[in-house]
Amino acid sequence: MMHTTLLLAGLSALLLVVGQALGGHTGMLIALIVAAAMNLGSYWFSDRVVLRLYRARPASAQDVPVLFDTVRMLAQRAGIPMPKVYLVDSDAPNAFATGRDPEHAAVVATTGLLRIMSRGELAGVMAHELAHVQHRDTLIAAVAATLAGAIAMLANLFQWALIFGGGRGSDDRDGGLFGGLLMMILAPIAATLIQMAVSRSREYAADARGAAIAGNPLWLASALRKLSAGSARAPLQTAERNPATAHLFIVNPLRGRDLAQLFSTHPPVEERIRRLEAAGRGLVA
Repeated sequence: MMHTTLLLAGLSALLLVVGQALGGHTGMLIALIVAAAMNLGSYWFSDRVVLRLYRARPASAQDVPVLFDTVRMLAQRAGIPMPKVYLVDSDAPNAFATGRDPEHAAVVATTGLLRIMSRGELAGVMAHELAHVQHRDTLIAAVAATLAGAIAMLANLFQWALIFGGGRGSDDRDGGLFGGLLMMILAPIAATLIQMAVSRSREYAADARGAAIAGNPLWLASALRKLSAGSARAPLQTAERNPATAHLFIVNPLRGRDLAQLFSTHPPVEERIRRLEAAGRGLVA
């Protein structure tokens, strides 16, 4: 959690620096207010949007008894309310959680996931998603998105200022213009990298807590190995069309994971498996 706090503090500091360099205090305030309003709306309604986007259908104990019973048992272990359970009809094996807090949460599994997981592996995956719910990672993601969005908005404001007559004047202003242009290009990239680092750090935390809820880290390690191979064979088409939702899933659902690791919202699967297997060996010892 300290790592996440430091990353969020870094985003906040970057916002202040960018606001001062590009838009002054007024521009910074306007961008922050607009970005906060946009992301607050996303926080309250994003669960409905993403469920509709992926055509997720409610699942009952009669539809998928193993999944439903597993989620109910794990929620009791975690000490959180039973979330709603949804299914997405897709051969791509994956899962995600959504909802603004544990009282308004939902866990989603693809039909491809259910086909390839053992009971223990399924418990590992669902425990990981319930860990996200318990940690309120949707709130953390909303805060990070607000700050990153405000930074990007300030850069856009500066771009429009240039179009409508900015940059004329003395050598000092020319120097300031160059610095502003550099900030306009680099600041959104830096903000995106920090935002993704927040997401990656929450994945590690959810792995650790999920392993504790399930009771066996090796279940999740084995599930991640299957998920990584299965996702490479059958990418999730809806995620390909909507890459902004990729961070929701337990493994990256997009193509090109190896080529774009720097800009990935997920840590390397191999490192996640290594940590889980080390935890499993610790339990045996």
